[in-house]
Amino acid sequence: MKRIVSVSLVALVLAGCNAGHSALGGVEQVRTGLGDAVTAPLDDLNLRRQLIPTVLLQAEANPYDLRNLNQCTTIGAEVARLDEALGSDTDEPPRQDGSYRSEQAADAAAKAALDAIRTTTTDFIPGRSWIRRLSGADQHSRHVQSAIQAGRMRRAFLKGVGMQRNCAPPAAPGWFQPRR
Repeated sequence: MKRIVSVSLVALVLAGCNAGHSALGGVEQVRTGLGDAVTAPLDDLNLRRQLIPTVLLQAEANPYDLRNLNQCTTIGAEVARLDEALGSDTDEPPRQDGSYRSEQAADAAAKAALDAIRTTTTDFIPGRSWIRRLSGADQHSRHVQSAIQAGRMRRAFLKGVGMQRNCAPPAAPGWFQPRR
């Protein structure tokens, strides 16, 4: 019984230390994202633009291009480039980063705080939707979304080609087992 109490006490102390560390991580996340949140109106005025990765522009231009993609390794490398620009594909299991619930809560709180700051700084612009249209920011935002969609489509196409050619992941979906 004494041992259970001492183990519980140690676990409680460690959890408290982790919660404090998580809170500091959340504060740091807000500190690093504060500049982007405060300057969000610059996006609306088209004075600052989100850069579109080259791999997404190439996918937008020709999503079904298979030039120089005749081996599983080259298909896998192209899928990796797309993963870098887009993030993990839906067929990939979520990464187990080992984070604690307190760290996840701190991340969620930091994101909510940054969203609130971003919303506050952009809400003071009267006729924001018209300003976005007239400045070209709305058109650029649509171009970014189009490039992302083309990148996702290309990644799916390449994984289908990889499956057809009996390639192992990442040149094929994560669940695919190549025939020997």
